[in-house]
Amino acid sequence: MHRTRLDLFGLLAFGLVILAHPNWSCETTTSTTVTKDWWENAQFYQIYPRSFMDSDGDGIGDLNGITGKLEYLKDLGVTAAWLSPIFTSPMVDFGYDISDFFDIQPEYGTLDDFRALIKRANELDLKIILDFVPNHSSDENSWFVKSVNREKGYEDYYVWHDGKVNASTGERQPPSNWLQAFRGSAWEWNEKRQQYYLHQFAVQQADLNYRNPLVVEQMKRVLRYWLDLGVAGFRCDAVPVLFEIEPDADGQYADEEVSGLTDDVDDRKYLKSDLIENRPETIDMAYQWRVVMDDYQRIHGGDTRVLLIETYAPPAYTMQFYGNRSTAGAHLPFNFNLITVLASDGVSAGSIKTAVDNWLDNLPAGRTPNWVIGNHDQRRAASRYGTANADAMNMLVMVLPGASVTYQGEELGMTDGEISWEDTQDPAACNSNSDIYEQFTRDPSRTPFQWTSGTNAGFSTASKTWLPLAADYQTLNVDVEAAAQRSHLNIYKTLVELRKSSLPLRNGSTKYGVVGENVFVVKRYISGSASIIYLANFASKGVTVDLYEFDKTLPTHLTLLIRSLQSSKAEGSQFEVTGLSLAAGEALVLSSGSSSRFD
Repeated sequence: MHRTRLDLFGLLAFGLVILAHPNWSCETTTSTTVTKDWWENAQFYQIYPRSFMDSDGDGIGDLNGITGKLEYLKDLGVTAAWLSPIFTSPMVDFGYDISDFFDIQPEYGTLDDFRALIKRANELDLKIILDFVPNHSSDENSWFVKSVNREKGYEDYYVWHDGKVNASTGERQPPSNWLQAFRGSAWEWNEKRQQYYLHQFAVQQADLNYRNPLVVEQMKRVLRYWLDLGVAGFRCDAVPVLFEIEPDADGQYADEEVSGLTDDVDDRKYLKSDLIENRPETIDMAYQWRVVMDDYQRIHGGDTRVLLIETYAPPAYTMQFYGNRSTAGAHLPFNFNLITVLASDGVSAGSIKTAVDNWLDNLPAGRTPNWVIGNHDQRRAASRYGTANADAMNMLVMVLPGASVTYQGEELGMTDGEISWEDTQDPAACNSNSDIYEQFTRDPSRTPFQWTSGTNAGFSTASKTWLPLAADYQTLNVDVEAAAQRSHLNIYKTLVELRKSSLPLRNGSTKYGVVGENVFVVKRYISGSASIIYLANFASKGVTVDLYEFDKTLPTHLTLLIRSLQSSKAEGSQFEVTGLSLAAGEALVLSSGSSSRFD
């Protein structure tokens, strides 16, 4: 979701889960006989096309640049690449303001370029997933122009309203006090139509009216169009804001209550926002999109087409997207707990346990969990968690059950770039001012991908890239890390290899908990195979732990498979479980077997 920040209402909701005693552990059991579909243990990799690879020297990433780097993804062990929006757009919000849902943004390439991308991905057995942006379109979209003109069939394509008349001044004013995500009113007056339209994001991003069946069918047509071109599914953007409360009997919208969280009346967290997001109708719409996915597979064959839903919402709402006993929902509503909970509670073993509990304790039976530590709307994972914890967090999402999502650069430990006010591009920041823009900007996590130590980090031959490079590109890039004996990149690749080869990681049961004060431990196990044990010290100093406090069934010694950069231990060595020392930031993946070879 192209949000300016984490909604504090969501953080408070997540925080309602009470942190268990640090030494308690939780256990989940997974069936060892079920054959899993491709997406259930998948490694999804998010590409921000504008910043991944520039093939034509204009300083902006493009489709041909992605195609040329697909072998890198294959080498990483990626299952599917998810592309942030590539559709025709005025680029007010860098592709999330779509003027044509059926074509490619020219600076990214053409439909033929996209077909070539799909062809090459298929050759490499990689799947391509697109961003689906259902909530709104650009105000330059022909649908919006027709709606402004009240053309037949488009009159109610968007959320329009006459507004109110101020009884004291006689002036017309917005229908309600609702605020957009990018600061200020969510209503904009259109002089030609003589009505206000709703925009939950930028003024140029008009909200579609999902209470109009024509809109619902049109957006399903968008899905089928790209499925016909060979995509493996969709990540659906900003889904919780799809529906708003209906007007009352007099045709008026209710005002939101003031939240009390801030005095900044232009900031969305000033209001409670429960009237304009997380509505029950939205859940049903996701179910309808799942029918489109399933029908397409039934008719055309091939692998499952997946539906991934972006939700920053309380668990009681998020889990409904999975579906129920009678209705299939999204394959994966994205799990942002490792972002939201740690943003609220800080980075610690206890907060990680809270985040994992919050998802697994609420997960409906038979559904697949997933784990996300970053995306294009958040500061980079290594910057948020601390560079010392970069490997520990990559290890964690690989060891926990289910699917995982990597945002480009997390495998390298990329950190935020520093973006001046003059270089700022993000509308979330541009709508503020030079004194406060850093609170809202998402540009630091969108700096160009770092391929080499050369000009523009090997991203582009242009004299200037669309965003400046992060300062550390000469030492932190693919070339340097691939050549190093030990690096974030090589650790990441080894993790993916282990995940694919290890039966306990693919289909085993899970036990996890906190040992001591700040060591988080996960055990994955299945009958007949050596167990996999992850442990990470999130303290700022070294500790020694007794793993029998976590699991008395462990053998006396564990064999080291993978270690973080902070570790001086040797892979293949064995360590006693009763007195295992860990340096600050050290994370390990061990086996209960005597061999360091993967299963």
